[in-house]
Amino acid sequence: MLHSLPASPGATAPATPPAHEAAAVWLDPTLIQWPQVAGGEERFRLLYSQAGCLVAVPGQPVQGADAAAVLRPRAAALPDALAKRFKYLQPGVVLTLDAAASRRLPQWLKGQLLLVREDAQGRVLQATRVQHAAALDALYAAAEQANDLGASATGGRTSFKLWAPTAQQVSVCLYPDGDKPARSLRPLRFDPATGVWAGQHKRMLTGRSYTYLVDVFVPGVGLVRNRVTDPYSLSLNTDSRRSQVVQLDDPAFKPPQWDAHTRPDAAKALTDLVIYELHLRDFSISDATVPPAHRGKYLAFTDTGSNGMKHLKGLADAGLTDVHLLPVFDMATVPEAGCVTPSVGGAPDGTTQQAAVVAVKDRDCFNWGYDPLHYTAPEGSYATDAANGAVRVREFRHMVMALHAAGLRVGMDVVYNHTAASGQRAHSVLDRVVPGYYHRLDARGQVERSTCCDNTATEHRMMGKLLIDSVLTWARAYGIDSFRFDLMAHQPRALMERLQQRLKAELGRDVPLLGEGWNFGEVADGARFVQASQHSLNGSGIGTFSDRGRDAVRGGSAGDAGEQLVQRQGWINGLGYDRNLLAPPADRAALLKAADLVRVGLAGTLRSYRMNTAGGELQPLEAMDYAGQPAGYASQPAEVVNYVENHDNQTLYDNNALKLPRHTSREDRARVQLLGAAVVAFSQGVAYFHAGQDVLRSKSLDRNSYDSGDHFNRLDWTYTDNGFGAGLPPEQDNGTSWPVFRPLLADPQLKPTPADIAWTRDAFRDLLRIRASSSLFRLRSADEVQRRLSFFNTGPQQEPTVVAAVLDGRGLADAGFAELAYLINVDLQAHEIDAPALRGHHFTLHPVHTHAGATDTRAATARFDAERGRFTVPPRTAVVFVVR
Repeated sequence: MLHSLPASPGATAPATPPAHEAAAVWLDPTLIQWPQVAGGEERFRLLYSQAGCLVAVPGQPVQGADAAAVLRPRAAALPDALAKRFKYLQPGVVLTLDAAASRRLPQWLKGQLLLVREDAQGRVLQATRVQHAAALDALYAAAEQANDLGASATGGRTSFKLWAPTAQQVSVCLYPDGDKPARSLRPLRFDPATGVWAGQHKRMLTGRSYTYLVDVFVPGVGLVRNRVTDPYSLSLNTDSRRSQVVQLDDPAFKPPQWDAHTRPDAAKALTDLVIYELHLRDFSISDATVPPAHRGKYLAFTDTGSNGMKHLKGLADAGLTDVHLLPVFDMATVPEAGCVTPSVGGAPDGTTQQAAVVAVKDRDCFNWGYDPLHYTAPEGSYATDAANGAVRVREFRHMVMALHAAGLRVGMDVVYNHTAASGQRAHSVLDRVVPGYYHRLDARGQVERSTCCDNTATEHRMMGKLLIDSVLTWARAYGIDSFRFDLMAHQPRALMERLQQRLKAELGRDVPLLGEGWNFGEVADGARFVQASQHSLNGSGIGTFSDRGRDAVRGGSAGDAGEQLVQRQGWINGLGYDRNLLAPPADRAALLKAADLVRVGLAGTLRSYRMNTAGGELQPLEAMDYAGQPAGYASQPAEVVNYVENHDNQTLYDNNALKLPRHTSREDRARVQLLGAAVVAFSQGVAYFHAGQDVLRSKSLDRNSYDSGDHFNRLDWTYTDNGFGAGLPPEQDNGTSWPVFRPLLADPQLKPTPADIAWTRDAFRDLLRIRASSSLFRLRSADEVQRRLSFFNTGPQQEPTVVAAVLDGRGLADAGFAELAYLINVDLQAHEIDAPALRGHHFTLHPVHTHAGATDTRAATARFDAERGRFTVPPRTAVVFVVR
């Protein structure tokens, strides 16, 4: 809610102050840079109004100022640190604030500030607001050491602390519960050293609801009173209207045996992780073996006899180590009470299904959750009672316990790169506490939105602190074992390394960190800081998702639409050897390049790894090209996450449905699915699989199912229906491709049978068993990869439909075998592959292939002729040989 405050005595505030751009930037508390403005004979002044009464009209003197300071252009060059930090700014005059005015700056930042350029008569030539983040960071650096922001109930008292250095007054509103009116309003005291407003109640208020009333100047709006929830909320009531006081050590917030529960051993190395990416609601909403009250909830994971939990336990027994949950923090877009589930039906290629889903998308129970509202509170729609803040905390912990009991570590997808809203909008929290601070601004002072939403500025001291404090809470208080960072390259490498160090220092163990290192937007190529991106994280031990092997395996790229989705085949689905009707003529060079990029992924995308390329040259991977970038970018295998499917874009099954020739049999479609999984399973680095990839999961060709409801995102743990032919996916993101999708969705031959799904499930688990059987698939250093991994069938004369390698296990702990060879044949025909260096070696099929319960009986027909050093690999088969 917004309430206008009276202006200061003697001043008349305009109803709505004129909105000026924020084109100037504070570099520190004494320096301002005004890009694209030259310093000349004109006068520069900084003007202040406590009540927001400033009016600066070109050609007229400024009106409504309470105070002003004359600024002097600086002739000297900026200090190196400032020049480096603000290198993204366009050239412009740098202005100096004198010592007297600098001392008043903390007070001035609580009101309206304008920087003006005036002529000799004092008339305005230009006026701008000044972006103030760097000034606040410098003035209130001590706030970074505050370890108890938010509400804390301990020692018989409850304290409230809010960082709001630009606020003129802050009070805490206390409520008896989540619905009744406030019973008390308590002013908080301001600490000028930290910018923190604090107060204490002489009682333990655990479970009580509260909000803050923040009196603050908002540019373009005026002086307002914002009723706002706590950015450090640990829990809230329904739909996050009020924060709740939480004592995480209180037994009321813990499931039985929480403190004593046994968790799986921490991973010895990041490369030991085999991850299953899972959306919490998808996991159980369609599972009839879960009690109705638990479906789509945290507690579904506690139903150990359900089909879903049996599925996860089967994967864990085979070698899966971690489940990574899509966002489970408090999100903005799912109603926590009264959400609706549409009635959906129609033809396999119909439009009625998507129309029904879209009609209620703002009121239904589904969203991926990449719309953060409160970073450190569990999402309420996944709790059985969203109104009671203790329930979501307790049930979240119960979920973690259940997954740990199944032998699975728990990872969390976190989204600190943006918020659901900024400004004065309903779902804005941070920007209503310290307007203009927490978000990254462009040259005009507008919030950047390259991430999709309102970009946060984690390079700012207190936004970076919020990220670190939040992650530490999830790791300490909820037992989260690892973290996946959405659009991590929008964050500084230095911040991620500080987080890495804090986690180890406070938990006594390495906590795996991985994320999306995509290089784009206003921060691209290090424009504002050294990013946590693919190219900039090498040597950090932080993993990034690799698109090198992914795109080579799948074909095309994430931005494809329409006929491109069919034309651009990949290595496993026909490129150059099994063309579909829209594919261009066979191009051996394209197939050779794809095969080399698959090898790049198998070698951990390591910069230094040297390989014989299709051009006949021995090259380090960093010298190979991938879309104008170095193909190899990592320093160590732990810095690469290998995958061919995740929640984004079409599932692998859907991707292959588009690219494989229509006449491809159901059996071969399952085999192609397995080939993609084999590439990931055999790759150095972290292995990452999407939930349902092992059961031919389809989203009916949807390329972006973030808001496509349960209907297009469902998982079927009865292994009866993979989801293909559920209707045309929502038009907004898929409409241009509908003409391509229609005939495919209408074709019953493209929908797998339960037998196909079961075969893929079991063959996938055999791949997990193979990866788990030897540390050779999980080498920990680039030196080990170079020394132990060798590709054969390489160079210009290779058979590019077969990728083959041998790994030397001698002297390696847990290698299990003296040697290990793998071959992946994506072709429709068998191939004989010669490896002269392996003549006389005693390779036999991996024990998983020869076990009586082995699923892929075709793999068991592969052969090795020791006398010739020749492998025979059946069509569309991944196979592993070993020397004991």
